[in-house]
Amino acid sequence: MDRRTFVADTIGVAAGVAVGPREGVGIPEAVGTAHLLELREGLRSLYTLDDAYGGGDGRSLAVRHLRRVRRIINTSDYPDTVGRQLQLLVGETAEHCAWLYYDAEEQNTARRYWGEALTTATMLHDAGLQILVLVSLSMQASHEGRPRDGHDLARAAHSLAVPFDCPALLSLIAAREARALALMKDRNSARKRLADSMRMVDRSGRGRPAPDWAAFHGPAELDYAQGLLYSDTGHYKAAVPFLRAALAHQDRSYGRNRALYRMTLARSLVQAGEVDEGAVEAVTSLTHLEEVESGRVNRRAADVRDLLRSVDAVSAREAAEELTEYTELKGVV
Repeated sequence: MDRRTFVADTIGVAAGVAVGPREGVGIPEAVGTAHLLELREGLRSLYTLDDAYGGGDGRSLAVRHLRRVRRIINTSDYPDTVGRQLQLLVGETAEHCAWLYYDAEEQNTARRYWGEALTTATMLHDAGLQILVLVSLSMQASHEGRPRDGHDLARAAHSLAVPFDCPALLSLIAAREARALALMKDRNSARKRLADSMRMVDRSGRGRPAPDWAAFHGPAELDYAQGLLYSDTGHYKAAVPFLRAALAHQDRSYGRNRALYRMTLARSLVQAGEVDEGAVEAVTSLTHLEEVESGRVNRRAADVRDLLRSVDAVSAREAAEELTEYTELKGVV
């Protein structure tokens, strides 16, 4: 199923109920459990859209969803128990808006929505939402070249997460720490935290189950993290088998992640001196990007394009030309 059909079929049904076709329409006077379920279904559909195709199509829908929940809070009647769930949904939806803008490479807007989500989490004293936001902010800090901030944010999330006794959650946080440490060039500490992350995933059958938002974290994500650790520390040949494994292990429902993994593999192959193979992988990646709308993936494609341009080889030049056509179409400099 292509992206347009997915948006029309999957989002259309849920958004018609939960997001509403236009501002001010369909807001219930009294809100109960059924309304909460409908609103949560809308958010779940937005998660599914993002996993498959990236954040490009979902941003406006997510913002509309957030506005609708806020209007319901301010214009409807409901018991306190429902009110708390509505406020929590505001925080979760704001966090998802932040993620979508992060994926679109609109980092200032992402930061603003994460700030709103963290304010809601603090107001509700909801540690689960606080952990989610801190983990996300850690990821953004590392992405923006602020790895020390990324490490500090991940450590703050770890402190809050320990009482939850959730191995999968602790594993995800340890992987965020490892990423920041690798970018800080502290390879030994990064390897230790990534090993800790892998051990905790093996314990995922014990303790509390992972929250829904952490469902993506598993073998593929850890393979990718291991590949990035080697790549970030200049060990490109060592990165390649882990990036291949990440691509092989990634569920096909995560289309955006598969596109990112494949383009990252192409980059590491070129950096490892396997120029012809990297060029082939980069060109092959383009067929997988047709349905993906992700600023991060587009930026990675531009990075690979620039890397290929710097190599004096026929295969590199030809691949760079094809990537140039793609990035120009996407408006990436």
